Formats: sequence, C-alpha cells, structure tokens
Amino acid sequence: MSFEGAIPGAYERRLVPLLFRPYARDLARRLAQRHPRDVIETAAGTGVVTRELAAALPQDTSITATDLSRPMLDHARTLPLARPVRWVEADAMALPFPDGSCDAVVCQFGAMFFPDRPRAFGEAVRVLRPGGVLLFSVWETVVANDFAAMVETAVAELFPTDPPDFLSRVPYGYHDTATIAQDLADGGFTGVPRIETLAERGRAESAEDVATAFCQGTPLRNEIEDRGTHTLDEVTRAVAAAIADRCGTGPVEGALSALVVTVAR
Repeated sequence: MSFEGAIPGAYERRLVPLLFRPYARDLARRLAQRHPRDVIETAAGTGVVTRELAAALPQDTSITATDLSRPMLDHARTLPLARPVRWVEADAMALPFPDGSCDAVVCQFGAMFFPDRPRAFGEAVRVLRPGGVLLFSVWETVVANDFAAMVETAVAELFPTDPPDFLSRVPYGYHDTATIAQDLADGGFTGVPRIETLAERGRAESAEDVATAFCQGTPLRNEIEDRGTHTLDEVTRAVAAAIADRCGTGPVEGALSALVVTVAR
C-alpha cells in the first residue's frame, strides 16, 4: 500500500479539506483539554492533525509527529506550522521512543492501516506514562460516508469483474466497536474505551474535486492503475460524472461519520 509519487500532494490539496480537517480540529480540541506535556502522533500523514495540535497546545508542550511514509512526512514538512514540532519517520508498531515518554498518543484515521493493531496499541501503552491517554479516530462504514460510497459504487461499475475495494477494505474497514475494544485489550489497555460517533459534513467546490481526491489522492489510485483497462483520468471523469448526477454540478456536500476512541493507560 503506497502513499508515494503524486499521492501526498493530491491527498493534502483535496482530501484534507474534504474529509480530515473537521476531525483534526476535534482531536486537537479534545487533547488540549487534557493539558499534556508531551504528545506523540502516529500516522501523521501530511500533518493535518499536527498543524491543529501546534495551534491548540501550549508552546511548552512537545509534539512529535511520526509516519511510516517518508513521502508523506516530506510533504508535511513543507507546510506552515504555528510553531516547531519534531518529525520522525517511524512505524507505529515499533516506536523509537523510551517507555513512559509521553502523556498522549494521538492518531487520526491511521489505525485502519496498521497490519497488527494490537501491536500498535501495545506500543502506545508502552510509551504512555501512567494516566496517559490514547486518542484516535477511524471511519465508520462506507455506506455511512456519502462521498466514499459514491466513489466506490462508480468505480465498481467500471471494473465489474474485478472492482477495486480499497475503500471498503482498508480506510472504511475498521469500524466494529467490539473488535476495536478487543484489539485495545490485546494491546495491553485495561480500561474500557470510550467510543463516540462523530458526524460531520464534507464539502467541495465540485464533484470533480471529490473524484480527484479519492481516485488520485489515495492508494485507490494504485488499484485503478494496476488493472490497466481504464486510465486514471477516465476513471476520475466517470466518478465525477456519477457524483454530479447525484449532487449537482456546483459545490457538493455529503455526510461524514467517524468513531472517536479514547482510552487511558
């Protein structure tokens, strides 16, 4: 699963305002209420949460933002921040930090990508101080998220014998609350997690913006290109037309739904 090449730039330009910024602000607000001294962010991507944390947390709170993808971090480093943070290329399942080195671990829409979630949660337990908190968000189902559902349906119609299923399989595939709670327990968290559903609205200037965001700013791009029967531009145009048929040719808006999980060490 690759976030390389043109994906980081398209991700930041298209997906961040469409999907991620409202939830990033929510996570930063929740964390600021806890007054942490040291924060580690995992799966930081292009830094949408990092930027909100830098603006919301006091100047003397240290923020370390990590991601496994160097291209995503390289892009994040080019964007303005309210104050300096530390960027570290790191795997959430093997964090290069000492035991008990932070008061909070935060992760927005990254847990779905972890190959071994209990192991990643175990790393959060290890680096947290007693009383520290893991705060993360994951998407609900594809059908609860309008734009993702429209994109997946439109793409499937172009590849009827082998529909790309990246969206439902990965980013929108980790939403069962019992599974999340069990993975946290298997990782070493002993408390009961608080899991809240948070509804937002996604907005874009056009259906084309939405189609470009999903088809060119996520690894769905790789699945489209690997099939070779339609070009990326052809698929993007077809998806845009399908969204416009439903939402109109002007600015578009759709429902977003995610789970926000809070669990203390």
